Amino acid sequence: MNLTQKVFEAGIVGCGGAGFPTHIKYNAKVEHLIINAAECEPLLRTDRYIMCNKAREIISACEAIREHLGASDCTIALKKGYKEEIASLEVAILALASKVKIHKMESFYPAGDEQVIVCEVTGKVVPAGGIPLDVGCVVSNVATVCAVYDALNGKSFTNKYLTMTGEVGEPVVLNVPLGTSFKDCLTLAGGANIEDYFVICGGPMMGKPMTKEEALNSVVTKTTSGYIILPSGGRLPSLHQTTVEHTINRAKSACIQCNFCTQLCPRNMLGHPIEPHKIMRKIARGSIEEMIGDPVVINALLCCECGVCELYACPMQLQPRKVNSLVKKELAKNGIRYQKTGEEYTVNINREYRKIPSKRAANRAGTGKYYDYTIKNCKEFTPDKVEIPVKQHIGVPAEPVVKAGDTVRCGQLIAKCPEGKMGANIHASIDGTVKSVGEVIIIER
Repeated sequence: MNLTQKVFEAGIVGCGGAGFPTHIKYNAKVEHLIINAAECEPLLRTDRYIMCNKAREIISACEAIREHLGASDCTIALKKGYKEEIASLEVAILALASKVKIHKMESFYPAGDEQVIVCEVTGKVVPAGGIPLDVGCVVSNVATVCAVYDALNGKSFTNKYLTMTGEVGEPVVLNVPLGTSFKDCLTLAGGANIEDYFVICGGPMMGKPMTKEEALNSVVTKTTSGYIILPSGGRLPSLHQTTVEHTINRAKSACIQCNFCTQLCPRNMLGHPIEPHKIMRKIARGSIEEMIGDPVVINALLCCECGVCELYACPMQLQPRKVNSLVKKELAKNGIRYQKTGEEYTVNINREYRKIPSKRAANRAGTGKYYDYTIKNCKEFTPDKVEIPVKQHIGVPAEPVVKAGDTVRCGQLIAKCPEGKMGANIHASIDGTVKSVGEVIIIER
């Protein structure tokens, strides 16, 4: 099997959050392989831990992926403040006589957005509505690269590194089997410091909000990068709990058209024609449904939902991102997609001065008190039971190939990607007996 086939068999998807099947991304020939090690979200420390402790594996896999893609260049892009991580990677590059390069970026948000990182490393701008492949690049998260190393050595994607932080007894990086409960992860982090809490699955800027009850019923999946425990009355919980109706009404009544959301939009800074303040203006004049064919509104499809507009830029604390998200859903319902024009885009001359410092982004999001901490150790844990969803990725759900009562081993295929469909294989993450099969496959030791 070649590398793409091994990645497919192992069930690897992007670990950066979106969960795009990696075997599809690697089915290409490109000029430049870029490894995203920027750990874009404030507060997360997972990728930094991996770089310090898995540097040789990362560099070895980088070389294998670069050769497979036919890329002449391979660059690991990370923040220049990651001194220990850079030193670890440099030692591995020297030891393996690798040609992998390191690109040191400023500490800004969202440095890890794949279109931003392409521009930072190569100076090229991915076309509006396009992907890095359009400019001869493939971008892969550093944790994904570690999973590729395992796949090349016969190991399926069964475990996940993630950060537990916020109002916990001990901020920590965990390495746990897929399907491990949030409850177990919280216990490993010393439990919650407060009784009434709210949870962000992922980072504070783009993570998925969950009530305490939702979190206590959730499990670790292939795209879980971390959990942040926050007081229920903070800024992020209140923003996430705002209803759709209230969001629209506030947009109509309080937007002052200052255009700060557009001035600081990372995609607009790349030259893309997305202007959130104009979308807010349009919504103030009518319903989303009435605006569906408007070119300005259609440009909402270019929004990467990074959260800069609502968590940092807007002086009225409105939610342009949420409005864009609602517009995108309505456009999708109507079968409207962004049509690439073939136009070449030019970076805004003010871009360098409008980058958002990561720590300031954390402060604006109300999470600054959790920003400055160091994690040196990783806790590994194997639960007595895992609940493994058959859909942990972009595409169709995997189809179960086991039944209740079957005995399985860790790494054994339990749900297969349907032939000819976009998806990913799912494997048992512990040894045990299959207790039930459905949208979730439950295994007990």
